[in-house]
Amino acid sequence: MPETHQRDRWDKLSILLQPLGGLLAALAIAFIGIYSSAKIENAKDKETRARLYIELMSRREEAESALRKDMFASIMNSFLGSERDTPETRLLKLELLTYNFHESLNLKPLFMELKRQISNEMIGETQRRKEGLDRLHRAAREIGKKQTASLKGGGAAFSKTIIFDGSGRVNPSVVYEDTLTLDGITRKFSVRVLSNYLEDRELDVFLTVNSVRDSMHSLAQNNGRMENISASFNVGFFDFPMIDNIRLSNDQRCAVVLRDFKNTSAEITLIYFPGSHASLKEKPYVQEVLDKLREEELAP
Repeated sequence: MPETHQRDRWDKLSILLQPLGGLLAALAIAFIGIYSSAKIENAKDKETRARLYIELMSRREEAESALRKDMFASIMNSFLGSERDTPETRLLKLELLTYNFHESLNLKPLFMELKRQISNEMIGETQRRKEGLDRLHRAAREIGKKQTASLKGGGAAFSKTIIFDGSGRVNPSVVYEDTLTLDGITRKFSVRVLSNYLEDRELDVFLTVNSVRDSMHSLAQNNGRMENISASFNVGFFDFPMIDNIRLSNDQRCAVVLRDFKNTSAEITLIYFPGSHASLKEKPYVQEVLDKLREEELAP
């Protein structure tokens, strides 16, 4: 009798819970359906907003490119087509070119030509000539600072002070060096200043770049090769690092920037940066692109 009573109790409980279980299952299915629909709608909304954003940005880029194209053509035509402009007017046009197109154009020839014009056309006007040259160098230094800050943000750098002796000369035996790492590749950079030109505010530099032997990751990234590069070049305020740089392996670059020049010293900065940060005209070699794609395929 007690056993029958116990079984009746479980039967009643089963009868009561059976519809409740169906109700819970229905609620769960409904919740999953509503949640899934909300997620899908949210994803569609995000996709629509992203598509709209991309379209707006594309139109903005097209409008900006058209404006820059017209502006560039106008400035270049007026800069090269007019011979009656005063040096100050030509300097203003060069400043417009420099501040708007310094990332895509090598403007050093224009700077050098305008410097020559100012020096030749203002021979008897010492103060006006000095003001023109100072303004020219100031514009170049501003662009150098902007590019240096941009490249340092994606790379590595070190700065050194070059001290001149009592006669205003440099000691070519002094070596300024440091070790920098970028994207797992470590290199040692050594800079020797061979000579300096006080009037032109320029330096003759000898640069060597060596792979660091202790960096196994560096060797692996460079396919096991020890890289040794040397170069001699002149650096002044008209040499901009996004344009005037030295190619290294693995689509990397380095550049020496003249930050300041005085009668007793000069300030230089060496920047080590990826090739993607170079100017628009500085594209990687095809072989570098193929090597990078091959590395990505072999990567686990």
